[in-house]
Amino acid sequence: MSLLSILADQDLSSRSLRSDFIRLGIPMLRWLLLMLVPLTLCAQQNAEGPYPVDPDTRKKDGVPAGKITSGTFADSKIYPGTSREYFVYQPTQYDAESPAALMVFQDGKGYLKNVPTVFDNLIHQKAMPPTVAVFINPGVVTATSDDVLARYNRSFEYDAVDDRYARFLLDEILPVALKGLNVTDDPNLRAICGSSSGGIAAFVAAWDRPDAFRRIYTTVGTYVGLRGGNELPVLVRKTEPKPLRIFLQDGSNDNNIYCGSWWVANQDMLASLQWAGYEVNHEWGEGSHNRKHGNAILPKVLRWLWNDWDTNPQITTHVENSQSKAKEFLIPGEDWKLVSEGHTFTEGPAVSESGDLYFSDLEESKVWKVSPEGDVSLFKENTGHTNGLAFSIDGKTLIGCRMEPGRLISWNTETGEESILAKNARPNDVVVAHDGTIYFSEPRKKRIMMIPPGGGEAKTAGEGFSGVNGVVLSTDQSLVLAADYNGRFVWSGQRQADGTLTYIQPYFHLHIPPASIDTRSLADGMAVTEKGWLLVATAMGIQVCDMPGRVNLIIPSPVGDRHPSNVTFYGDTLYATCGSKVFKRKVALKGALPWKAPIKPAKPRL
Repeated sequence: MSLLSILADQDLSSRSLRSDFIRLGIPMLRWLLLMLVPLTLCAQQNAEGPYPVDPDTRKKDGVPAGKITSGTFADSKIYPGTSREYFVYQPTQYDAESPAALMVFQDGKGYLKNVPTVFDNLIHQKAMPPTVAVFINPGVVTATSDDVLARYNRSFEYDAVDDRYARFLLDEILPVALKGLNVTDDPNLRAICGSSSGGIAAFVAAWDRPDAFRRIYTTVGTYVGLRGGNELPVLVRKTEPKPLRIFLQDGSNDNNIYCGSWWVANQDMLASLQWAGYEVNHEWGEGSHNRKHGNAILPKVLRWLWNDWDTNPQITTHVENSQSKAKEFLIPGEDWKLVSEGHTFTEGPAVSESGDLYFSDLEESKVWKVSPEGDVSLFKENTGHTNGLAFSIDGKTLIGCRMEPGRLISWNTETGEESILAKNARPNDVVVAHDGTIYFSEPRKKRIMMIPPGGGEAKTAGEGFSGVNGVVLSTDQSLVLAADYNGRFVWSGQRQADGTLTYIQPYFHLHIPPASIDTRSLADGMAVTEKGWLLVATAMGIQVCDMPGRVNLIIPSPVGDRHPSNVTFYGDTLYATCGSKVFKRKVALKGALPWKAPIKPAKPRL
């Protein structure tokens, strides 16, 4: 309550006395405000420190100092036209015969004031391994004349939640900066650090490539709405946990501006990482948007990040500590296993009743077969760029979507005999219901076609979609689901007695890469489980949706391989076609084969 309000609420018998109080109160308020301003500034100053001085932030007698070299990198293809400085720290303990650990710093030049000294001390104490550090500045596109500004690439490179910066580090600048040095490829001994936008850049690089970095330190990290960073806490919760160890630092007086609150965003990230079961630590303070607090605790953070580096360096996922659907859907220790490789573009996986996997190589016009024992053989060639595949109700007849000339065909998998099911069509994907109805998608006409049980002419089952690609039946076979490759939805249409579709809606809401140049979901092939879960192959991996249409879990494809184009089940084995390769993985889900009897799942939580 203000002073004027207090005065106005008093039981004053005289109007003039009340006026005198109010007249005196206004100057008093001004005086109080003038007194509060320096007190506020003093509180803010105290919030910024001084922080306790860790002895390992200072040079010590008897501790050898590493050497620092510098260079300029201006040959990027990922960020063309940019030039940047970089610096390399090499500890005295570096041994060319033994691979050194690695740590990469964004906004690198600013870290040269304190990091080398801390490294010298901790490496000398064996609190961290002999570690080469690379300090990288953000890129700048040089101005074309003195009359115009240069283009400063910092936000473009650092804030974007995509794979470009990780590719820039791994494919372009680190091979140059580390030339001639023996640095480990073991991701468990590779760390990355940054502050503010450099912090989110560090996190995203490791998040995208845990095969390259597994230890992360971010200070006042920019996990806010600039280039998709605000989506990270949700994606951390929904994505299969990755083998990362993360330390977060922030202060309660950090930025709170048009794109969000850094203080709230960092707490949200911590909550998400803890909920998903990550190895995560943090330290909160009262500081604002700077590196003062983060620098002060650097020795403490590094001791935690590199804990057990010499006895147990392996950083793993901890699904047992996770509260995500990964704990329910995935099996600890069961990862992706290679089924077949050396193809051009794999698609259309389908499994026969006996467990043989068939898949197409779209560009090579071939269909391959993999036996339950893992033997790979060529089933058909010169297939006219056949794409999607599905088995008929007998579990033995393989149906294919031939692109050239456009038609739906079938093969007897025992004799190889080919039949034409529909001419003058350009099918992409196909599914067969238990009653024998065949549904296939025609992307160019944005419609789902059908062939009635027993055969006959193909006719339109449903149209009005924004796009169609992969097609699948719901577990109870009451719905036909169609993926929109160029959009972000899987559409749902209800089957009628004659097989046609009504009440068509954009029903399943998919995630799209937050900061990608390509803003499509690339939703393609799909599969369903006996309990009603829908698995969709997308640009972000395999998105697992509940029956009300919400993504509960994202299963990434194997690191370094293309995102999946299609998925299918055989029992509890999940198959995925990913570019030139096919993978499989044992999961705690069981697939529902459409040509078997429909299953009515339990009612979902709404």
